Amino acid sequence: MLTWKNIIAFTVNGNPAPDKRIEKTNEEWKQLLTPDQYTITRLKGTERPFSGGLCSSFETGKYSCSCCNTPLFDSTIKFESSSGWPSFTQPIKENAVKYHKDTTHGMIRVEILCNTCDAHLGHIFPDGPEPTGLRYCVNSLSIQLENNG
Repeated sequence: MLTWKNIIAFTVNGNPAPDKRIEKTNEEWKQLLTPDQYTITRLKGTERPFSGGLCSSFETGKYSCSCCNTPLFDSTIKFESSSGWPSFTQPIKENAVKYHKDTTHGMIRVEILCNTCDAHLGHIFPDGPEPTGLRYCVNSLSIQLENNG
């Protein structure tokens, strides 16, 4: 189980290696994604709070990257954070998500990206529920729900 200490160590010492890498040009991504998905995932945009379709959805399934289909989160670890974005306590696998120190907008945060294709997912904060205390705050357009069955 990942902790905030692990996350900070990844931003300083490097991230775990992904199972695979997918790299495309900006033009290739533009062909595959909607304009809004492209803005969020490739240009590090942010959805308005409470505007994303997956914010209040708690259907059973796995959430995968909307760019490369890599499984990232499971519905069993999704929680209502009242932040306006889908929130999770852990990734499916330790190496599914990449962490970068983000100093934009006059603050210090930790950005989360898909470790397979570098899609911007959102940010992680140390204010989530126990037992991890983590809140992966994710843009709905960065992920897609794959229902079980």
